[in-house]
Amino acid sequence: MTLVFQSPLFGIALTFFTFEVGLYLNKRFKSPFLNPIIIATIMCIAILQVGNIPLASYQVGGDFLSMLIFPATTCLAVAVYVQLPLLKKYFIPILIGCSVGATVSITSVLLFSKWFNVTDQLTKSLLPKSVTTAIALELSSLLQGEPSLTVMAVILTGFVGILFAPLLIKIFRIKDPIIQGLAIGTSSHVIGTSQAIEMGPIQGAMSGIAIFVTGVVTVILLVAF
Repeated sequence: MTLVFQSPLFGIALTFFTFEVGLYLNKRFKSPFLNPIIIATIMCIAILQVGNIPLASYQVGGDFLSMLIFPATTCLAVAVYVQLPLLKKYFIPILIGCSVGATVSITSVLLFSKWFNVTDQLTKSLLPKSVTTAIALELSSLLQGEPSLTVMAVILTGFVGILFAPLLIKIFRIKDPIIQGLAIGTSSHVIGTSQAIEMGPIQGAMSGIAIFVTGVVTVILLVAF
């Protein structure tokens, strides 16, 4: 049995299996709280804990999947190219919105870190929390943060976007699909974009554009930092 857990196929198979379960539950119950990524994450942790399976065994295959994050992120360029007319039409609002969002994200981390006396390394690990994983990991390494903490922060940020974006849109009565998508993409990157796509094609398109622009702005701000 140990040989099975040490095989790269174990981590890959577990990831795909739990994600498929998440997809089924999401389609069956239509609840934002049953997002496939959230379900897959919880199930993976539970299976590893209950089965007393070392994390290192899962990572043999999990790290292989992680490598796909970087080429997948480059596909954002394709999404932006497809939506180039929207980007050109709303370039100034998009640039201003994403710049403000990136600035607020970075500033909030710095302020909370100061108030709660957070270590310098943890602060640097949390700074790229609102951009997609591939960009966040590179920024974390550049700032000498801890990549594992950065990934956790990115995932939690995306989860918050999935769970609360629809509620906040209703509370503040935001009816413009362009603003909805832009807000979700700016604050909760790729994970939140999955929610934006469910809301509508315009929301999904604007969220995808926001991921790209927010990533670029965040890189500029943190490199300057």
